[in-house]
Amino acid sequence: MKKPELLVTPITVDDILPLAEAGADAFVVGEQRYGLRLAGEFNREQVQKAIELAHSKGKKVYVAMNAIFHNEKLAELNDYIRFAADAKADGIIFGDPAVLLAVRETAPEMKLHWSTETTGTNWYTCNYWGRKGAKRAVLAREINMDSIVEIMEQAEVEIEVQVHGMSCMFQSKRSLLGNYFEYQGKVMEIENRKQQKNMFLHDKERENKYPIFEDENGTHIMSPNDICIIDELQDMLEAGVDSFKIDGILKTPEYIAAVTKLYREAIDLFAEDPDLYEDKKDELLEAIEEIQPDNRPLDTGFFFKETVY
Repeated sequence: MKKPELLVTPITVDDILPLAEAGADAFVVGEQRYGLRLAGEFNREQVQKAIELAHSKGKKVYVAMNAIFHNEKLAELNDYIRFAADAKADGIIFGDPAVLLAVRETAPEMKLHWSTETTGTNWYTCNYWGRKGAKRAVLAREINMDSIVEIMEQAEVEIEVQVHGMSCMFQSKRSLLGNYFEYQGKVMEIENRKQQKNMFLHDKERENKYPIFEDENGTHIMSPNDICIIDELQDMLEAGVDSFKIDGILKTPEYIAAVTKLYREAIDLFAEDPDLYEDKKDELLEAIEEIQPDNRPLDTGFFFKETVY
C-alpha cells in the first residue's frame, strides 16, 4: 500500500524538527502577504531555514501563494517565486491563475498545488488544472467521502484532503473587524486583531462560537468545530489519497505535534495490517479528544453528509 503524505502546518521554524520527529512528511509555510490562513508567519529567512531543516530530515516544504492577488501585488509574484525556487521549495500552493502564469515565466520546473478552498469538488476540475500545470489538487472541505473516492478513481493529479483541524467558512477582503470597532468609536490596529484566539462570533440560536480574525487578506470566519477523521481513514487509504493535511491554525505547537503523532500511528497501522488499525482507531480518537480544547468540539465535517443535487 502506498502511504499518503502527512502534511502539517507549523507555527514557527522551531516546530519543524519536532513535527518531523512526530511523523510529518511535509510542511506548509509562507507569509500572509502571499498565503491564506497560515498557522504561522514565516518571513523569507524563516522559509529558507524551514526548508533546510525539513530537507535535512528528508521532508518536503510547500510555500503558500494561495491568496487572491489584486493588480498592485502582481509585480511582486515573480520575485517571490524566484526566491522559493532558489530556496529549493518542493512546491508552491496557488489558487489565483496569476501565480500559475508567473511560475511558467520564472520557475517552470516548480511543482504546483492547485488550492482554491471551495472549488476542488470534482475530478474533471482537478484534471483541468492538471493540464494547465498543477501536479496536485486540494479538495474542498465541503465534499463527502463518496465524492472523494470517485475523484480518486478518475484523478490524473495528486489529491490532497484535509483530515484534521478547523476550516474557513467565510472570507471577505474587507476589514470587517476594523470597521466594526471604528463604528463603536474604538481604534484597534490590525496587528492586535490578527489570529486572536479569544475573538468569536457567537450564534446563540445554534449555540456556536465561530473564531474570527483579520489580517492582510481581510476577515476570516472559521468553523465552530474541528474536523477529526482519524477513526474513518480506511476508505481514503484504500482509495489511495495522496496527501492528508492537518491544519494547525489557532492551535498550539504541542497540540499539533500530538495530533501529528496520532495520525502517523493510524496510517502506519493500516499500512501494516488494516485489522490493526480497526482495533485501535477508537483509542486513537479518544487520545485526540483528551487533548482537544474545550471550546473546539470534534466532528467529521462534510465527510458523511449526503450530496444534494
